[in-house]
Amino acid sequence: MTRPDRPLGRWLASPWRRNVVAALAGALPMFAFPAPSWWWFAYVALVPWILLARAAPTGRRAAYDGWLGGLGFMLAVHHWLLPSLHVFTVLIAALLGALWAPWGWLVRRFLAGVPSPGRIGAALLVLPSGWLAIELVRSWQGLGGPWGLLGSSQWQVEPALRLASVGGVWLLSFLLVAVNVAVAVLAAVREARVPALAGLVATAAVTSAAWVWSPRPDVDGRIRIAVVQPGVVDGSASGDKRFDREEVLTRQLAGRGTDLVVWGESSVGFDLAGRPDLANRIAALSREVGADILVNVDARRSDRPGIYKSSVLVGPQGPTGDRYDKMRLVPFGEYVPARSLLGWATSVGKAAGEDRMRGTEQVVMDVGHGLRIGPMVCFESAFPDMSRHLAEDGAEVLLAQSSTSSFQHSWAPEQHASLAALRAAETGRPMVHATLTGVSAVYGPSGERIGSRLGTDASEATVYEVPLATGVTPYVRFGDWPVHGALLVLAALCLTEGARALRVRRSAPEPPGRPARTAHESPARPGR
Repeated sequence: MTRPDRPLGRWLASPWRRNVVAALAGALPMFAFPAPSWWWFAYVALVPWILLARAAPTGRRAAYDGWLGGLGFMLAVHHWLLPSLHVFTVLIAALLGALWAPWGWLVRRFLAGVPSPGRIGAALLVLPSGWLAIELVRSWQGLGGPWGLLGSSQWQVEPALRLASVGGVWLLSFLLVAVNVAVAVLAAVREARVPALAGLVATAAVTSAAWVWSPRPDVDGRIRIAVVQPGVVDGSASGDKRFDREEVLTRQLAGRGTDLVVWGESSVGFDLAGRPDLANRIAALSREVGADILVNVDARRSDRPGIYKSSVLVGPQGPTGDRYDKMRLVPFGEYVPARSLLGWATSVGKAAGEDRMRGTEQVVMDVGHGLRIGPMVCFESAFPDMSRHLAEDGAEVLLAQSSTSSFQHSWAPEQHASLAALRAAETGRPMVHATLTGVSAVYGPSGERIGSRLGTDASEATVYEVPLATGVTPYVRFGDWPVHGALLVLAALCLTEGARALRVRRSAPEPPGRPARTAHESPARPGR
């Protein structure tokens, strides 16, 4: 623990200083994500936060350190939302940061003072499990979804991608927290360095075994997929100009042997059933290019009430009937939760003026050349379960249609594109991340990048040779087993702590009270 008679301890004795330090310590992992993409930093980024909570004078103060660190973390990985949501971003970060308060208390519970080898061993299980439980809760779409999961910082590390095929991004998060815990013990507790080193060796051995024995996708053929990225289009008639630009870029693909053309999110601003002229223009492009075109319609439907964001497949004869309506909407960006209470957010930022409508089920589409594709829209590529279910349903290629036009000059486009590498590695299926504006990228079935990316300033059409793969990854087969294991660890901890508290209560001496009456004593009778 940090002693109050030492300079650092005296400096941190001020609650305000400690609060600031806790928030800054929690924000440090942001540098492991794109755009800096210091993936190696994720292995030590939590150490200052852990050391601070470990040295807290009380359990309550450790919980505060956890909460403020969580606030700093959430604000850092979502800082690009500030121009859109303003002060509301800080409020959301503060509410979600509270999820880390129990985690801060657990850090002190297991690592304070000079922890025994048993406590260190337990910490290497409990603290990563607690972190996974937090990531699971905040991954609910109503709380912002799984943006900034710690494991997603390893999107460009080939051994980490192999591990993702075993346990998904959850396994990577678990191992990263375990390594941070061991490093914190090595740095702060000289007497406990042997068990900390043993924990690191055990972690390395388990991950190495998983890396060696995990099955690799079997490449079976290739497909040529074109991505059309028009870029930012300004002007009052930007929807028409964007469509014209997409039309020009798509025509450049004629004669290039393309099997599928993918446009970005909101690439068509009108319902194709209500605008047959646009449907006919896209069908003409399909005939000219010799491939189906997957567009994304962001418009009010003519056959039902409300605005939908939909992936629509258009062939040489027009829309094929294959349509996927976006299911998981961006809070405040596409709908306002509890609008009757939080509708004021539209007056302080760029929150949705009208809620988009939700789809009801995922769809696997049959494209020409016998290809089966699984579309997702924007935010949905962050959800591991959606891509896993598409792979289970027979999708051979995963597709995400996206747009980050509001955040072009932030870290958001790079972070969003990187998620496709994790989804590809988890499922053993290639993934195409096609943007209207932002960063477009394609990844192979092992998460490796295919070809060059299209940056935020690009306006072009590019063809990618995408390898197809067969086989089923352990993550697709067994699902989110690291999360289930983490919840079992936390349940065992609760039972153990409850049993211990009960034993302490039963073994405590009886409080002093009035001596018992003898046989000759009788209760006083009221006088007559």
